[in-house]
Amino acid sequence: MTILLTGAAGFIGYHTAEALLARGEQVIGVDNLTPYYDVRLKQARLANLADKPGFKFIELDLASRDDMARLATLHPGITRIVHLAAQAGVRYSMIDPYSYVASNVMGHLGVLEFGRHLKRLDHLVYASSSSVYGSNQRVPFAEADRVDTPMSLYAATKRADELMSHSYGHLYGMAQTGLRFFTVYGPWGRPDMAYYSFAEAIMAGRPIQLYDDGTVRRDFTYIDDIVAGVVGALDHSPQVAPGQPPVRVLNIGNNRSEPVSALVELLEQGLGRKAIIEYAERPAADVAETCATIDEIAALTGFSPATPLSEGVPRFVEWYLRWSHESDARGSAVIEAGSRNAGSLLADVV
Repeated sequence: MTILLTGAAGFIGYHTAEALLARGEQVIGVDNLTPYYDVRLKQARLANLADKPGFKFIELDLASRDDMARLATLHPGITRIVHLAAQAGVRYSMIDPYSYVASNVMGHLGVLEFGRHLKRLDHLVYASSSSVYGSNQRVPFAEADRVDTPMSLYAATKRADELMSHSYGHLYGMAQTGLRFFTVYGPWGRPDMAYYSFAEAIMAGRPIQLYDDGTVRRDFTYIDDIVAGVVGALDHSPQVAPGQPPVRVLNIGNNRSEPVSALVELLEQGLGRKAIIEYAERPAADVAETCATIDEIAALTGFSPATPLSEGVPRFVEWYLRWSHESDARGSAVIEAGSRNAGSLLADVV
């Protein structure tokens, strides 16, 4: 079986590639290595994959017709697609909105067009986001809830992806599963995410911002649990009634909402330093709380998150300290440019 994995140099993509390769799959990883955060972190992830049997990497832009045509010529035998590539970050979508439409909308279209011309495509799994729930007040969020009030352009592009996938399922019978990720964290994570940028600030003695007096809550989901859900969903192509498109969307989260302040306390314990905390008003693009119902993915795949925040954060801290030490030994703070450029404005917690 040959699997196309987009966003292979990204956080979730890297870990998903490792899991698929570990079970003997052939993985074609693609990524355009966008410099949204320091590319050296992405290159390090790819370096860990490079020598694994069954892995091949191609640098390309999913929104480029020429690049996707080249991919189709090189690998016509792809049977499954895991589409995780995207321009990430809620708040950065207010700074560079064009990049979100280019990557998340046009890139998703590129994958759909590529997939519908594959002769043996069995299933396409793609990344959506908990952000699509927008201003919904009922928590936990359920897949049947309305998702027509996005609070950021990022969320709007992810909802657009879901609608585009539905249309391709209707028109061409493409079996697809969209996964609405809830605040993924762990080793090899993204420097723009709150837990990572908080760790950077704590170690550097810089203040961090907590919104609404630290009462903002998130459904923090550890990367290993996320990968188990991604692979489980990939192995279960949608089975639907005659006349219905073979598409679905599933929540993939921890089914537990915890205050961001609890995350900070665990970081302080692991790093052995106190955070300098500043309280601020919650930005317009942020919601007060996220939490996922996971009944549907659990029934389908047996998905059962096994990593509480109290275990996941120490694992991240262990990796972060080792990675930072190795970066310093090479004479470069590998994620310094990305985290400083992001600052408090871009410390996403979604």
